[in-house]
Amino acid sequence: MEKRFIYADNAATTNITKNVLDAMMPYLTEHYGNPSSIYKMGRDAQKAIEDARAQIAECFGCQAKEIYFTSGGSEADNWAIKSTALRLGAKGKKHIITTEFEHHAVLHTCADLEKQGFEVTYLPVGEKGLVTAEQVEKAIREDTALVTIMYANNEIGTIQPIKEIGAVCREKKVLFHTDAVQAVGNVPINVKEQNIDMMSLSGHKLHAQKGIGLLYVKTGVALNNLIHGGAQERSRRAGTENVAAIVGLAEAVKTACADIEGKIARITPKRDRLIDEILKIECTRLNGDRESRLAGNVNISFLGIEGESLLLLLDMNGICASSGSACTSGSLDPSHVLLSLGLPHEIAHGSMRLSISDDITDEDVDYIIEVIPKIVERIRSMSPLWEDVVERQPEMEKLMKFVSPLKV
Repeated sequence: MEKRFIYADNAATTNITKNVLDAMMPYLTEHYGNPSSIYKMGRDAQKAIEDARAQIAECFGCQAKEIYFTSGGSEADNWAIKSTALRLGAKGKKHIITTEFEHHAVLHTCADLEKQGFEVTYLPVGEKGLVTAEQVEKAIREDTALVTIMYANNEIGTIQPIKEIGAVCREKKVLFHTDAVQAVGNVPINVKEQNIDMMSLSGHKLHAQKGIGLLYVKTGVALNNLIHGGAQERSRRAGTENVAAIVGLAEAVKTACADIEGKIARITPKRDRLIDEILKIECTRLNGDRESRLAGNVNISFLGIEGESLLLLLDMNGICASSGSACTSGSLDPSHVLLSLGLPHEIAHGSMRLSISDDITDEDVDYIIEVIPKIVERIRSMSPLWEDVVERQPEMEKLMKFVSPLKV
C-alpha cells in the first residue's frame, strides 16, 4: 500500500474548516472596527460578538449573558477555579475536589492554590479512567468550595457521568465546574439539564482558530475580574475583543453541535475497528473504558516500546498521532493520565493516542492497521526491554498482567 497522509491527532488541534474561515474573513478585512467604538463599523463589530454569544448559548441551553469569551480552555479553567477559590476561600471554604487525571490547566492551578493554603482532594479514576458521583459525594465537606472534573479525558477519551456529578454538587450546594474542551461537539451538552455551573471550552479543538475559547458561568455564580481595564466581557475581562475569532468560534460550535449523534454513528465503527485490529498485536492494552469513551479516541499501550519512537516512525509513514497530551508532548516523563490508571512506567511510556474525526476514511483505517504492526515489530527488534519480555517472561509477570499475552 502506498504511503498516505493521515491526520489522527484531532484531540491536540484541528484545522480551521472553510465555513469557519469564511465566517471570520469579513471581520479581518472589511468589518474591522473596534467593538467599543460608537460609529457604525464599531457597532457592527459589537453586534457580531453578541450574535455569536447568543448562537453559542443556544447550543448549550443557556443564556447569552452566561458566556464569557477567553483565549482558550486553559484560561477558562484558571478563571473558573481561581475566581471561586478567591471568593469562597475568604469565607472559610478552602477545599477543592478534582481528579488525578485532569488536564494540567486544572492540576497546576490546584497545585498553586495548595501553596496558598487550600486543600485539594484528588479522586482516583481506577483502571478504566472513570469517577463516580458517589466518590464525589463522599469527598464533599462543609468547607468544599468547588468540584472541578473534566467531561472527557484528553488522552484516553473516557466520558465522566457529568449529569450525576452535577446533581450531587447541586444537592450539596457546592459549585461544579467541568473542563469540556474534548467533549464539546463530541457529546450532547445542555448545561442546565446536566447541572453544570461553569464550563470551559477551546475553539481549536473543534475547527476554530487557536487562541479563542469561552467560559460558561451560570447566572448567580459570582465571577471575579480576570483582567482589569476596559468594560469588555461585562467588565470581567478587559481588552479589545478578537471579533473574527469569536465569530469563528460561534460558527464552529454551531457546526460541531449540529449532528453529534450522526458523527458518533459514523466514527465509532472506525474507532472500534482500529482498536480491535491493533489489539491483535501481542502484549498490548486499551487504555480507558471501552464503552464510555469518545467516538474518535484510541489509546493503546505497547509493551517493549518507547512512545516517541513509535510516533516518529508513524510520522515517517504519513500518520500524525500522539503519545499523550499535546501540552506535555515535550516531556520525557510518562503520562500522568496513564499512571493514574495504575500502569507501570514501562507500559505508560509505550502509549499511542489516535484521535480521529469525520475526515478519516475506511482506506485510512486500513492503512493505519497495516502500518502499526510493522512499526511495532521494528521497534521491538531493537528493544532491550522486549528482549527481556521474550526471554524472561515468568520474571516479567508484574508487567505482563497489564497487557495481552505473549504469543509463543
